[in-house]
Amino acid sequence: MSALARVLDAAMAPLAAAVAAGRVPGGVLGIVERSGERLVRSVGAAQLVPIERPMTDQTWFDLASLTKVLFTTPRILALAAAGRIDLDAPLTTVIPDFRQYNPDNWERRVTFRQCLGHQTPFPAVFPIYTYGRDPDLLRAFVLQHEWQAGPAVYSDINFILLGLALERLEGRSIRQLEPGPGFAWSAAPEHAAATEDDTWRHRVLVGEVHDDNCSALMGAGHAGLFGTADAVLAFAAARLGDSGADALIRTPLSARRTHGWERAHEGWSGGDACSAATIGHTGFTGTGVWIDFARGRAWTLLTNRIHPTRHAESGIVALRRVTGDLVSEQQEA
Repeated sequence: MSALARVLDAAMAPLAAAVAAGRVPGGVLGIVERSGERLVRSVGAAQLVPIERPMTDQTWFDLASLTKVLFTTPRILALAAAGRIDLDAPLTTVIPDFRQYNPDNWERRVTFRQCLGHQTPFPAVFPIYTYGRDPDLLRAFVLQHEWQAGPAVYSDINFILLGLALERLEGRSIRQLEPGPGFAWSAAPEHAAATEDDTWRHRVLVGEVHDDNCSALMGAGHAGLFGTADAVLAFAAARLGDSGADALIRTPLSARRTHGWERAHEGWSGGDACSAATIGHTGFTGTGVWIDFARGRAWTLLTNRIHPTRHAESGIVALRRVTGDLVSEQQEA
């Protein structure tokens, strides 16, 4: 048995225990090293209701907010590197009609870099989907709504706006854009992990985006990406190469954030045993990915913890942290 296989054995134990206790239906854990060695293992069920299906290593997941770092962030940074946008310029350089009826509004001064680092006054959450189902109308709503300013917090609005900027620059909707190698904007239900029995759409969601705002907008920059553990690990492995184009994802913008990503800090989702040179991100559906550049190791923990409902205690916060600690602490196994 390889050293990495022993690491995976140890790190799988908390996920297996969570499944056995009924806290999460199932999940997949994968680890990849800079050397190229990659291992993936699954446990539990991909779906419990209205039918039961087993989880597999190749199950597709609604990656939720991992979309921010796997899709939107790299495309925004690539556009900046190509000189098509200035990260320190306001979004209005690409979206001139943003809050166009009052040129003195604070929203018109928000920059691309501020959105990437969640350094804006936008609210943490906002139910855009409750304002209708017409995606064009909702895009206009996002751009013309008088947003209430508050303290800088993690906000989907930042990445919804970055997604709108991508659409303007590329002349196509998000779902018409290439999602990236191994990813897609939906998944075949028979191969996908189920998410919630949704009270707005009145069905168990399988293979279609869970995020209600993304669904109503028919694609957005903050959610909507689907993929397997292998696809997520392939993305992470490419970043472990530390190419110049990816330098900004490691560049701090605050004590907790880089460009798009979280950075290691006390109490964060990646655990306490990783190096300070670790970045990561989580998704509401129960997903997560972390990249430790110092140790040359990345891991992804993908679960369907909101199936069949988000209104249950899954223990996902503690599960992510203890899994990260085991992945990191077993480095020399």
